[in-house]
Amino acid sequence: MNRLHVVGAAVVSAGRVLAARRGESRYPYVAHKFEFVGGKVEPGETEAQALARELREELGAQARVGEHLMTVSHDYPDFSIELSVYFCTFLSDFSAHEHEELRWMELSALDPEEWAPADAPVVLALKAAAK
Repeated sequence: MNRLHVVGAAVVSAGRVLAARRGESRYPYVAHKFEFVGGKVEPGETEAQALARELREELGAQARVGEHLMTVSHDYPDFSIELSVYFCTFLSDFSAHEHEELRWMELSALDPEEWAPADAPVVLALKAAAK
């Protein structure tokens, strides 16, 4: 099974987290689900370099990659994923370039069912920390 090494950005501000809704996908289990902005780590990149690059590509944003939040492994029907999520802070404006929607969500009201399955454990951790 193909294993992907990916990174995601937990952008948290004023009790809310930035959620990015995926569009149509060849993988129905992630289509129209929310996720943390990010993507694949390319050969020769550190996780922080990959995340900064993905934030530029997906949001047109300059950002500071901060503390590692957690790493999750998840097996989808077609591939496996290792997702490392970092707290990030924007240093510039941003807009959706690849997602159908960006939304600030209250940490206390997060519903892991609305998120891609690999992202759900991170959502639960953020929600628990907000209590």
